Amino acid sequence: MDRLTAMRVFVEIVDRGSLSAAGNALSISRAMTSRYLEQLESWLGVRLLHRTTRRLALSDAGEQALKSFREMVALAEDVHAQATQQGEVHGRLRITSSPSFAQAQLTAAVVDFQQLHAKVEIDLVMVDRTVDLVQDRIDLAIRLSNRIDDALVARRLAVCHSVLCASPAYLARAGVPKKPEDLEAHRCVIHSAGFSPSYTLRLGNQTTTVAAHTMLMANETSIVRAGALAGAGIAMLPTYYVAEELKNKSLQLVLPNYALEPIDIQAVYLSRRHQPLHLRKLIDFLAERFGGPVASWDRSRSKVTGKST
Repeated sequence: MDRLTAMRVFVEIVDRGSLSAAGNALSISRAMTSRYLEQLESWLGVRLLHRTTRRLALSDAGEQALKSFREMVALAEDVHAQATQQGEVHGRLRITSSPSFAQAQLTAAVVDFQQLHAKVEIDLVMVDRTVDLVQDRIDLAIRLSNRIDDALVARRLAVCHSVLCASPAYLARAGVPKKPEDLEAHRCVIHSAGFSPSYTLRLGNQTTTVAAHTMLMANETSIVRAGALAGAGIAMLPTYYVAEELKNKSLQLVLPNYALEPIDIQAVYLSRRHQPLHLRKLIDFLAERFGGPVASWDRSRSKVTGKST
């Protein structure tokens, strides 16, 4: 019995939730998947999974063995990667991100990475929601979040700052807010996915939360930006996405002395898989490109506004 393969099959069964799904992921039959599991249990002398016609459940022995098996599979993959990928970096990566971040920052970064590593193929999957990395076969997710599932591994690439902004036409018509409470009298454009219709602003040690009078909602950041540009009202938008509009003054900052809560931009991947070389290289590249005390797009904005982020 190839014990390492049997361990990999067991880990896949646990992660996929069934023998059939594990077999499909590993390109082996369900019968072969079952055979590997039986051989592993026979070698250890214990039952690893309780199996019924409807579900699988880890036994106590399976719970204890799972962590060690993951580590051994990851170590083997690491050794294999170092032995076989010392030359030119190559491979295929499936990456997900929000459409706005991909449009504004990620796509250009990926293209520049491919200039350095011409044999790395990239499949960009752009959705404005959190995807299941296993189900959607994602190698890397770029997520804007301060909370990441404990089952995943994350590396912070940069910090996302947001601003309140509106078109000059809207501000000329409705007036410029002078303090946070003034926002309650204004029309607001809100992202509908995961954001409450309110703004929390900080000035020094003082924090103020005000309700947003929502007149237009959208589930995609590009539409929120388009609404603000069209004069629909005040919008909260990430600086990575509106740097050019702030520079050319098609959007103007609202309450520029107040800060909104920052959000981490994180590279997220499955903890059960060890990073292959081309994935590791890409994450390092993105961390260098986007990272530092201030993100690259905010450094550019600081030169224009004279304000540090």
